[in-house]
Amino acid sequence: MECDLKNLYRKEVMPAMMKGRGYENIQQVPKLEKIVVNCSTGSAQDVKAALEDAVNDMTLISGQKPVKTRSKKSISNFKLRLHQEIGCKVTLRGKRMYEFFLRFTRMALPRIRDFRGVPNGGFDGRGAYTLGVRDHTIFPEIELDKVKRNLGFDVTFVTTGKNREETREMLLRMGMPFIERSHAPDAAKAAPKEKTHGQEVLAA
Repeated sequence: MECDLKNLYRKEVMPAMMKGRGYENIQQVPKLEKIVVNCSTGSAQDVKAALEDAVNDMTLISGQKPVKTRSKKSISNFKLRLHQEIGCKVTLRGKRMYEFFLRFTRMALPRIRDFRGVPNGGFDGRGAYTLGVRDHTIFPEIELDKVKRNLGFDVTFVTTGKNREETREMLLRMGMPFIERSHAPDAAKAAPKEKTHGQEVLAA
C-alpha cells in the first residue's frame, strides 16, 4: 500500500505545479529524493554514552538505524581527535522518507511551544532545504521518562528542484508549514534574518 503523502504528491501536487508553472513534461516537476537527519554529540562529556543514546533515539524517530559519523580533523581546543565518533546520521528514501515527512510535519512540529511555522531561510538554491530542531522530544515516539539528555539535530529535505522557489512551493504543497511571508517592500532584505519568535526550530 502506498503512503498517503505519495498519493497526495501524485494526485494534487504534481498537477497543480504543472498548471501553475507551465511545465510541459511531468519529469520537470520537482520531487522529494531523500531526507537526511544528522545529529552531533561532540560537545558531550560522556561521548560514548551520549552517542549510544543518540543512536537509539534516532532509530525510534526515523525507523531506521543510523550510521555513526566521525570527525574529519583534530581540534585541540575542543578535545577533538581525528576520526573520533561524534554523532550519527540517517538517510531516508522511499516509503520511510514519506512516512517521516508526514510524522515530522503533522505530529512533531505542532508539538513545539508557540509554533508559528518553519523558517524560509534554509534553502541552498539547488533543491535542498535544511532546518534545525533543538529538542528531539517533540516526536511522540520518545518517552520523556527515559530521556537522559536533549538531542538536537538537522533535517535536510533533498529535492530535484532547480531553485529556491520551486523547492519551497513543492514542500509547501506537501504540507511543510512555512512562516507566512511578509509582502512589505523590505521583506526580501529581512528574509535572511528571519526570526521564529523563540521557537525550537532554526534555519540552517
